[in-house]
Amino acid sequence: MEFGLTEEQRELQKWAHDFAEKEIRPVAPHYDETEEFPWEVLKKAAEVGLYSIDVYMQAAQDPSGLTLPLITEELFWGCAGIGLALTGTGLPLMALWNMGTPDQLATWAPRMMGTPEAPQVAAFAVTEPQSGSDVSSLRTRARREGDEWVLNGRKIFITNGGVADVSVIVATVDPELGHRGQASFIVTKDTPGFSRGKKEKKLGIRASDTSELLFDDARIPVDQILGGVEKFEAKLERARSGQSSGRASAALRTFEVTRPLVGISAVGIARAALEFAVQYAKQRTQFGKRIIEHESVGNILADMATEIDAARLLCYRASWMAAAGAPYEHAEGSMSKLKASEVAVRATERAIQVLGGYGYIRDFPVEKWYRDAKIYTIFEGTSEIQRLVIARTLAGD
Repeated sequence: MEFGLTEEQRELQKWAHDFAEKEIRPVAPHYDETEEFPWEVLKKAAEVGLYSIDVYMQAAQDPSGLTLPLITEELFWGCAGIGLALTGTGLPLMALWNMGTPDQLATWAPRMMGTPEAPQVAAFAVTEPQSGSDVSSLRTRARREGDEWVLNGRKIFITNGGVADVSVIVATVDPELGHRGQASFIVTKDTPGFSRGKKEKKLGIRASDTSELLFDDARIPVDQILGGVEKFEAKLERARSGQSSGRASAALRTFEVTRPLVGISAVGIARAALEFAVQYAKQRTQFGKRIIEHESVGNILADMATEIDAARLLCYRASWMAAAGAPYEHAEGSMSKLKASEVAVRATERAIQVLGGYGYIRDFPVEKWYRDAKIYTIFEGTSEIQRLVIARTLAGD
């Protein structure tokens, strides 16, 4: 097991860090305050190649699995909201990569990301008002009418939902089959019957767009079902005949392989808080010495550093396993996301404590990082769901 980064990986890490330091950090307070989508930052990232299909292709060819984690941690060290705006397309792109046909991948991947001159984003829509983590009970329905699919329903809390050019929508075709009766559909922003609902005003990650999507007899061509009609109909036939696939839903499989990236995003936030708290503690004096030299503060910072390193290593392991094609037999993806998300919340809270009253005001960034961190114990599977997934592997279910 090799823990050191290669020279190429260090250069990649520095590339992302420099962009975060120069282009993200300076504007993060503005986007946090205004809740605008950071199109200008996205365009700059696209111009330098940081937001591009090439990055994902490079990641797919990296046997270590660390290309995306290294980039992601640095972007979220810069700002979690802007980082999510830059990486949110990765989830629908992963769904397209895993489930789409070669023709669908060639057609829709470029449209998901656009060009450096005119970058675009995409969305992956699963969550509904009555079904958060329970993806088996989706009420959004898709029925076939001739050469079209007709979608009806409502999706909520969708990252990039209000600004996406293309969305991947998970809907139920045969409700009696549970998740095996579901499919993923490609929906464009100009689809008849599709509209965007309200944009959510959030506690944190405010630069990231979170919106609801509405479908009222939304009609899309029959070939915009991921994987193609024939493959989906064969899947339905197997399910109806009682054959077990032995696999989780496509949506859950997509979430599972992306959980280490969600985890490393939280690590980026936690690291930012630790670095700021250490710098503050080295400069501030109380009772004649720097507060970092006080045992109580030193212990807080030591625990933060240890927990952040532990969380990062769990994310690296899960990312390596995904790249190597090794199954998550003990829910290693969920472990990484669970640990990292709770470490981020704890680390940012502790950073506020180190700064005292200054940590609670907006003159310093730690209160923002605290607000940003909390979502990680909720979205992409709550901490409770991650523990349930891990416990099931322990029970052998």
